[in-house]
Amino acid sequence: MPAAMLPYACVLVLLGAHTAPAAGEAGGSRLRWEPHCQQPLPDRVPSSAILPPRLNGPWISTGCEVRPGPEFLTRAYTFYPSRLFRAHQFYYEDPFCGEPAHSLLVKGKVRLRRASWVTRGATEADYHLHKVGIVFHSRRALVDVTGRLNQTRAGRDCARRLPPARAWLPGALYELRSARAQGDCLEALGLTMHELSLVRVQRRLQPQPRASPRLVEELYLGDIHTDPAERRHYRPTGYQRPLQSALHHVQPCPACGLIARSDVHHPPVLPPPLALPLHLGGWWVSSGCEVRPAVLFLTRLFTFHGHSRSWEGYYHHFSDPACRQPTFTVYAAGRYTRGTPSTRVRGGTELVFEVTRAHVTPMDQVTTAMLNFSEPSSCGGAGAWSMGTERDVTATNGCLPLGIRLPHVEYELFKMEQDPLGQSLLFIGQRPTDGSSPDTPEKRPTSYQAPLVLCHGEAPDFSRPPQHRPSLQKHPSTGGLRIAPFPLLPLVLGLAFLHWL
Repeated sequence: MPAAMLPYACVLVLLGAHTAPAAGEAGGSRLRWEPHCQQPLPDRVPSSAILPPRLNGPWISTGCEVRPGPEFLTRAYTFYPSRLFRAHQFYYEDPFCGEPAHSLLVKGKVRLRRASWVTRGATEADYHLHKVGIVFHSRRALVDVTGRLNQTRAGRDCARRLPPARAWLPGALYELRSARAQGDCLEALGLTMHELSLVRVQRRLQPQPRASPRLVEELYLGDIHTDPAERRHYRPTGYQRPLQSALHHVQPCPACGLIARSDVHHPPVLPPPLALPLHLGGWWVSSGCEVRPAVLFLTRLFTFHGHSRSWEGYYHHFSDPACRQPTFTVYAAGRYTRGTPSTRVRGGTELVFEVTRAHVTPMDQVTTAMLNFSEPSSCGGAGAWSMGTERDVTATNGCLPLGIRLPHVEYELFKMEQDPLGQSLLFIGQRPTDGSSPDTPEKRPTSYQAPLVLCHGEAPDFSRPPQHRPSLQKHPSTGGLRIAPFPLLPLVLGLAFLHWL
């Protein structure tokens, strides 16, 4: 997808709803806005961070999660007033979390330290593992894990702690780490608990039909590196899909009760979600402020035009975790190929996206000054940049200071689902943690970003006279663009640091 166009903190996944003329054509129609999509969705209610975070209590996944690999799992973590914690991670053979493979039991201690100076709104923490155990729910899972361990010398030592396949016992717990079992078998398996080193807790009210709003508490833990080889050393700067309090979670939630009542011997078996055929028509928007690794906060709005296989999108970037302090906005447009079922990630669809046009709007003084100090030929050509004014950067092949490169091709992964409330969700491939672009088939994502929500199912009628787009300053919550490549990450961090002063 068109995401590797901006600095890593700006990578925008440009996807959108229908447009009549091809979005990539010069002088073609621009994305039209409808009042319904300009406003926050019904569930996009304000949230508040809890500082310092209060971790005590049980926290659970609200559905099947997909990690890079791909790995399919659900989680159930409990934190105690003594700072001890117990974490269950349930792994599955299938993308719907209906066929348990093995479960991990992790026990340890976590200590909150200080507010993160890298990721605004987050708290840094230290953790220490006391015990890690594994339970295999099938002989196949035992063979698979043993095979992974036998690929390295350290792993072979760990494999000796496991029984041969013919001696597999359902429900037996095998220690991978304890006071008696020295060595780190988690590393040999490519697993870490570094997610505990970055924490954010927030509350929001979920509107209820014909009832008072429901309190929802969410626990955001650090993101997992998309490259398994880097996970041991990586310290998170973004988040995974949040866990929710087992006592205060969204409703309805068919998976919540199953996960809350599970244990390492009895993994939850989730009902399959209502999978939808991939139909990209309509307006797709972020359901809230999104966070990317390397200090990126943004919202997105996409529209896709199925008849011409073209797309348009807005990426609104911000300097704060509430997405209230805009820094710049990117409009992008291009084409995409017909999708094919993924052979690597079951349930996913593979597409190729091309970005052919882009416009940039600086929204704060720092970004405006940076663009004015850049070489005119590197971003937008001659003429001064002014805050709040959009400029076309297509003629300069993008915008080098922001890491936008044109034309640009990305190999993407998509899927669509329907949540328990009946909302259509669009999942787009997760961006590489190192800020690079999935510009080759080998780098195609194997996991997903936070889903976009369908806010309007039909494309506007482009046979009518064009409507004026709303002011970007008045509607900063409706879009965004992709972040720049990794070499520009220091610049992005520098800009973010200026905002914190």
